[in-house]
Amino acid sequence: MGAAPAPDPRSQLLEAMSTELTRNQQQLKVTGHEAPYFISYLVKDYESRLLVARYGAVFQDDDYRERKLGVDVRVGSYDFDSSVADSLDFGFSTSKGASFTARKEGPLDASPLALRTALWLVTDEKYKAALFQFLKKKGEDVYAVEDPKRAASFSRETPSTYVQPPVAFPFDREKWRKLARDVSARFNHHPELFDSEVRITADKATRLFVSSEGTKLITEETLYALHVSAVTRAPDGQLLDNSRTFYLPTEAGMPDAAKVHTAAQKVIDELLALRQAPAIVPYAGPAILAPEAAGVLFHETLGHRLEAERQDGDSDGKTFKGQEGKQILPSFLSLRDDPSRREVNGEPLNGYYLYDEEGVKAQPVTLVEKGVLKGYLMSRHPVEGFAKSNGHGRGQGTLQPVARMGNLLVDSTKQVSDAELKKMLVAEAKRQGKPYGLIIRDITGGNTNTSSYGYQAFKGVPRMVYRVDVKTGEETLVRGVEIVGTPLSSVNRILATGQRLGVFNGFCGAESGNVPVSTVAPAVLLQELELQRAMEGKDRPPLLPSPAAPKQAATGPEAKRGG
Repeated sequence: MGAAPAPDPRSQLLEAMSTELTRNQQQLKVTGHEAPYFISYLVKDYESRLLVARYGAVFQDDDYRERKLGVDVRVGSYDFDSSVADSLDFGFSTSKGASFTARKEGPLDASPLALRTALWLVTDEKYKAALFQFLKKKGEDVYAVEDPKRAASFSRETPSTYVQPPVAFPFDREKWRKLARDVSARFNHHPELFDSEVRITADKATRLFVSSEGTKLITEETLYALHVSAVTRAPDGQLLDNSRTFYLPTEAGMPDAAKVHTAAQKVIDELLALRQAPAIVPYAGPAILAPEAAGVLFHETLGHRLEAERQDGDSDGKTFKGQEGKQILPSFLSLRDDPSRREVNGEPLNGYYLYDEEGVKAQPVTLVEKGVLKGYLMSRHPVEGFAKSNGHGRGQGTLQPVARMGNLLVDSTKQVSDAELKKMLVAEAKRQGKPYGLIIRDITGGNTNTSSYGYQAFKGVPRMVYRVDVKTGEETLVRGVEIVGTPLSSVNRILATGQRLGVFNGFCGAESGNVPVSTVAPAVLLQELELQRAMEGKDRPPLLPSPAAPKQAATGPEAKRGG
């Protein structure tokens, strides 16, 4: 008979979490006050690999491991509880007023007792804080006008049980060291590019989750990334940067050496071209955004504003609150988010996950159908008219989850070829009396403001912008501008879309930290896009040439002297 399989240490730790949670649920109570009605425990185990090379040499070569604890303790009821949104604390003190703060780290060893002890201390602290906050909320409620439409504090969800098999986490360090050195050495031949970097990372997150409702989850995710970047200055002093990034869920899927060298050469060629490109003045007129750039537009203008908490917070602009069933986009556009989608046309999507940070299964959700608003991205924080989560409660590490995008997918029924889209651009520019239109073929990312303080606006940072002459159709690379605008006016000026879908993989930052996301979209033709002048740099480039620069042959009288 063969030996019995070794017990899964993950399951042992999950059982320890469940045991400690049950103990606290049954016994934790301050006399004269409410006991917790809900408790959940989250343990996140992170393993990371990092390689950084510059100038043909390795600069960083690190491994990292940590376990973080997330504890949610709620007092009251689903309808009205102690929960409050996370906020920034600008206090200046050596402590937060308490004599003790429980550490949020878990043991790296597979020690059930050590894990239970760490959870016990954090749970005690969280329960006392929840009681305090609950009493404070009840007191504030005395002064507030009663709102018959007030949503519940927390949604009721069906418990889930899922144990994912262990996921392999290989990392061929010698292979990646060699590739990083070789690719970074390419930049030594171009002294105009005074800094560059090749960064290779591998991350694995193992998550254990239990709740008093009965949910028990073990999930594992891996993400590999390769990032090639470089920096230069234009003759007028403007700082120019360029990059290429590959995100893959497995090491086997990472690009081979030839593909990475090709990407690095494109970074070099584009930066050298941008150095010579003319800077243009601010512009407002028709423009085509290539698929990846269009993805950033939809992410910033619509995606963030369809996160449910933004319809509810006192400080949010609530752009689409009460607009359900009304048209908010041209009728040929639809928008959905599907975290369960692993890839599109063979390209992996960063925003894929099985369960969100609140233990709810990831679900596809239709946000906009034929231009009409249908729903929101939902965490377990209900908003008026939407009582249930659709599995979009996300957060970095153990930060408090809020509704966030996963894989945002844009569909269009008004598609034309790239050539036809360019013809429409030229025709629209002529109609508006513009000497040229713009094509934005690449973009680094963007940001937006959704709060009620300040302007409801967004900004994008284009990288490769081409001016299209309306008389000749000739394209000229230009630089020195940023995309700006107000979200509703921008997306409602989309005239048509292209046929090819492009994937923009990246990370999105918001209240609950940085989470991996993807946007899948076709190119779009906008009737008007506004570009403002980018920050102008006046710093001199390095005074001396790089030590790696080719030696210049001596000329003149000095060269004629004997040795």
